[in-house]
Amino acid sequence: IILSAFFSGAEIGMMSINRYRLRHLVKKKNKQAIRVNQMLSRPEKLLSVILIGSTLSNIVSSTLATLIGQRFYGNAGVAIATVLLTFIILVFSEVVPKTVAALYPQWVAFKSSRPLWFLQIIMLPLVYAVSWIANLFLRCFGVAVDKIQKETLSSEELRTVMLEAGGFLQNEHQSMLISLLDLEQATVEDIMIRKGDIVGIDVN
Repeated sequence: IILSAFFSGAEIGMMSINRYRLRHLVKKKNKQAIRVNQMLSRPEKLLSVILIGSTLSNIVSSTLATLIGQRFYGNAGVAIATVLLTFIILVFSEVVPKTVAALYPQWVAFKSSRPLWFLQIIMLPLVYAVSWIANLFLRCFGVAVDKIQKETLSSEELRTVMLEAGGFLQNEHQSMLISLLDLEQATVEDIMIRKGDIVGIDVN
């Protein structure tokens, strides 16, 4: 159950991490950020490790619970174990870890990156097999995994980011940055001062 919770939280943490903050940390040579960024560059391999681990954890949990329930309560124990385990997995292996990961994605992603990295190496043949089958299936639907689109922001989206970052920027700096986005729409007439409106002093 603990392993299942780890994989559930790791999945949400890895997929929810702020990519722009991650790239900034990569430029600052943060080792954890570099590791996470490398793993996210091949999401199908990362997801294969997480789903293999999660599936195995849940299967082992259900098998053990069934055996224990059957041993102590017979056939009725199987039903009791199924209901009890469903509740436990739903709460402690799904809802709780995923909620924590959604609230603190960077912390969860960084902490889980090292174990996931080792698991990728240990389960390399199985990961490759699962990834190959998944990619083959995706290609049948016209999805090219090797052509991952890079996240980019339009000028309007960038404007929204700047407005939402008001608490981190002084008002004058914020207005300066936003005005830069308006430069592409500005004309010469908007900026220039007509000669007749200029007040000057004879240089001589």
